Amino acid sequence: MLFNANPNKGGNINIGLMGGTFDPIHMGHLVTAEEARQQFDLDYVVFVPAGIPPHKDEKSISLPEHRYLMTSLAVMSNPSFFVSRIEIDQNEPTYTIDTVRHFSCGKEPGPEVFFITGADAILEIFTWKDYEELLRLCTFIAVSRPGYSLDQFYESLDRSCPDMRHRVHLLEIPALAVSSTFIRERVTLGKTIKYLTPEPVEQYIKKHGLYRSSAW
Repeated sequence: MLFNANPNKGGNINIGLMGGTFDPIHMGHLVTAEEARQQFDLDYVVFVPAGIPPHKDEKSISLPEHRYLMTSLAVMSNPSFFVSRIEIDQNEPTYTIDTVRHFSCGKEPGPEVFFITGADAILEIFTWKDYEELLRLCTFIAVSRPGYSLDQFYESLDRSCPDMRHRVHLLEIPALAVSSTFIRERVTLGKTIKYLTPEPVEQYIKKHGLYRSSAW
């Protein structure tokens, strides 16, 4: 996946990576990605649907191709948004560190990589594979509702990885109540999901009968 350099930045590129199962992708994901793009001056945001998440039961989520296609439908109207198959095309559990290594190109100067994730998820970063290298390779954007505090996390970070505080930033997004779980439950119950996810994604879910059985 090649990106054009930004001449206004001396050729440097800022890339935001947004990982997740996206089962399905919803408006909260898109609002978050766009806000991160603007606040952190990102040239592109790449959505990376998980293939075989190491912390989830593979049988509990939809097939990777469904999740990839729904994500592609959701972002197709935004020229700054892309979708990567790097994780879903793997036949083994995928880890954030491997994806970040790929997009950082492993060379200097390479793209500046920002990893967008939930504030709750960032609290678990000390359990992630090669987390110290992750903090060196990318900047984390921890997304939460207004009023959330990362003070205790920063204290732990200072103890574990001194001088890395600048690598984690809090991004407050109002109205983040919608979730993929909430959408799946509504579909199972036969309730509308209009305006919770982009219309092409809603139609895809209906066409393929996703989430209508207990086998998510």
